[in-house]
Amino acid sequence: MASAPTSAPGPFVPADADSRQGAARPLTPAPATMPGTPAPADANPAIGAPPNAEAAPQVSPRLPALADSLVDGETQTLRRAFEREVPEHLTLTAGLPVAERLAKANPELPPDGPQAVLAVDRAANKQTLWVLVSRPGGRWLAIGGTLVSTGKPGRKEHFKTPVGTFLNDGSILGYRAEGTFNENHVRGLGLKGMRVWDFGWQTTEDWRTPGATMQVRLEMHSTDPANLAHRIGRPDSEGCIRIPASLNTFLDKHGVIDRALTAAAPTDRATAQLIAKQEHPTPLAGSALVVYDSSEPHEQQVAGRTPEGR
Repeated sequence: MASAPTSAPGPFVPADADSRQGAARPLTPAPATMPGTPAPADANPAIGAPPNAEAAPQVSPRLPALADSLVDGETQTLRRAFEREVPEHLTLTAGLPVAERLAKANPELPPDGPQAVLAVDRAANKQTLWVLVSRPGGRWLAIGGTLVSTGKPGRKEHFKTPVGTFLNDGSILGYRAEGTFNENHVRGLGLKGMRVWDFGWQTTEDWRTPGATMQVRLEMHSTDPANLAHRIGRPDSEGCIRIPASLNTFLDKHGVIDRALTAAAPTDRATAQLIAKQEHPTPLAGSALVVYDSSEPHEQQVAGRTPEGR
């Protein structure tokens, strides 16, 4: 995750990223903003992509939605796969209240039929990610959940993970980890080949100045299995979402939030290369990541609101 510092301008590589030059795309820093101050156009994906960002691929027509009568069967198939492939999985019943909460908070999801949604609770005493199935006007279902790590404010370049609904819609392509070590001898993105989902520049609280906000690069990725994986389950990152390697592989293998990318792959080479590890893409694939904070029930929650322009 890259924050947007107010010091020396110029391209830089995210601190969580691989140490090699070009392991992550160079990003142009965006300054912190005070309330009421618009973010720079080159720093906010809702306004315009950073100058060095890749051009968005041409997304093909949407995949057809799975018939509602088939949703329960595919959900059971994914649940069994989740239990087999993600050893760190939480008890399934713990996800039922999350599914109910998200269904109430996100009446506009899904926009075009039943599909998978990732729900991350950034509350310090939760730190969970649940794979849910959203159903128009119906009861949401839980597929499985794990502990994750979100942003830990209070240290240099560390901020809370932004809350909101973020789409893996193909407008920004993610990438794969090189598995190399950074200057701290840490593989910040995990082993070689691990997927990195990039949700662009997003706004979060700047803990250094009351009422101020900060532009951070929101990514979801695994982490160093030897040095950092054991810390998953508590706030620990610079603002990204760190997930277990097994969950990373599950989401990648089944294309859980790659709905738009799977549709684009036949006509876009870069997209096809990125999702080449898909083995059993689910017909319930979606595009949405919802981040919320259950410890702030009286704060303005934006879970369920798609960022402007996204």
